[in-house]
Amino acid sequence: MVPSIARQSVIIKCNSQKSVLLGNYEFYYIGGLMNQLFGLQASEDMQPQELITYLQEQLDALEPKNEQEAYLIHMVKNYDPLPEYDEQMKQLFRWGADEKELWQVKTSYEK
Repeated sequence: MVPSIARQSVIIKCNSQKSVLLGNYEFYYIGGLMNQLFGLQASEDMQPQELITYLQEQLDALEPKNEQEAYLIHMVKNYDPLPEYDEQMKQLFRWGADEKELWQVKTSYEK
């Protein structure tokens, strides 16, 4: 998996308000992003089922500031994670948590 592809996929989906999460790589990027956007306390060390349970428990209290954030919540609400979990997912979580170029498909982080 190329991490930038998972990131770009989430950004495109949120910008266009289309599609669903297709895997845990996108899901972990979103987990980190939700920490940043909504002040959550999810962790990259959470297993997929633990992370989805935590995020879904928070959803009713979240107040999105724009359409992208609202769609992000929508995607998490309807996601059923796979049991797979690896180091790239942790990397994507950190990228989401530290995202500097929010909602931009291309980023200076990519080489």
